[in-house]
Amino acid sequence: MESITVNLTKTPKTRPAPGEKLGFGRIFSDHMFLMNYKTGKGWYDPRIVPYGDLALSPAAMCFHYGQTVFEGMKAYYGVDGNILLFRPDENFKRLNVSNHRLAIPQIDEELCVEAVKKLVEVDKDWVPREEGTSLYIRPFIIAVDPVLGVHPGDEYLFLVIMSPSGAYYESGLEPVPIYVEPKYVRAVRGGTGMAKTGGNYAASLLAQDEAHKQNYSQVLWLDGVEQKYIEEVGAMNVFFVLEGEVVTPELHGSILSGITRKSALELLRDWGLNVSERRISIQELDEANDKGKVLEAFGTGTAAVISPIGELKWGDKKMIFNGGKIGPLTQKLYDTLTGIQYGRLPDPHGWSVKVCKAD
Repeated sequence: MESITVNLTKTPKTRPAPGEKLGFGRIFSDHMFLMNYKTGKGWYDPRIVPYGDLALSPAAMCFHYGQTVFEGMKAYYGVDGNILLFRPDENFKRLNVSNHRLAIPQIDEELCVEAVKKLVEVDKDWVPREEGTSLYIRPFIIAVDPVLGVHPGDEYLFLVIMSPSGAYYESGLEPVPIYVEPKYVRAVRGGTGMAKTGGNYAASLLAQDEAHKQNYSQVLWLDGVEQKYIEEVGAMNVFFVLEGEVVTPELHGSILSGITRKSALELLRDWGLNVSERRISIQELDEANDKGKVLEAFGTGTAAVISPIGELKWGDKKMIFNGGKIGPLTQKLYDTLTGIQYGRLPDPHGWSVKVCKAD
């Protein structure tokens, strides 16, 4: 494994003051990680440098053909003063899945984890300590060939940037209202829905704007062929707690394999619950809700962790779950996952990875 060089900034930025409102993804730490790729040479020159702008050709392929992939993860200030990561190996396994789908060269997952750990250690003072805060970490890869032409690139740049962040939703654990998109589709099997690539999110923006106009926080996407089966929320996987069964849509090529989703499934099974990964139609959900059989609904994702869903708007129909309040299983999942992430609870699965002492 090639060693990572470190070039520390000579002009550190002013860090947010304790208690300052952080928002999400608006403030960035002092340093970033970079590594280049060139066909015939492979990945080379892993380095930590001062955070700053990039100099790219206007013809860089990422601007024109969308050959980009990314990940999202967090570093947490633990109760014992250690800085912790949560399942970082899973993020880089998924990055390579995305790389394969976007014809980007595979990357050394072990090196990626080491790069994140070293970057977090360099910028450890940027990990916020207030309740519910974290250091959001964004690894991503872009094609940078200065060439116009639709083909896989020969040159890539892998970067990691970091942002001290507060809660993803300003409302915290207040249940969110979700708009079921009736017209547009996000992905189809065989497309790029299972990859974490920018184009998927660009394709969601128009529906997201419509949802906001109707005072809904997020979009629930239906399948791209029949537009009847539930797939995922804009930034989250989705779960429904039915009588005798917890259901989440199965992964079949158009849904992102969420790491928080995977962790929630493992916890639910640990607790002895009947968990199904299967197709569930919006019609089935509506009929079950009319009969009082939908007890809770929630989304899972790195940014929000667990987000209770209080309402779904499907056409003229509004489905209300658990009286619009967070349910007990949703709360237990949130408390357990965040408890493990911040080191408040035992970690029987070994998901937490220690980076360093904060002080």
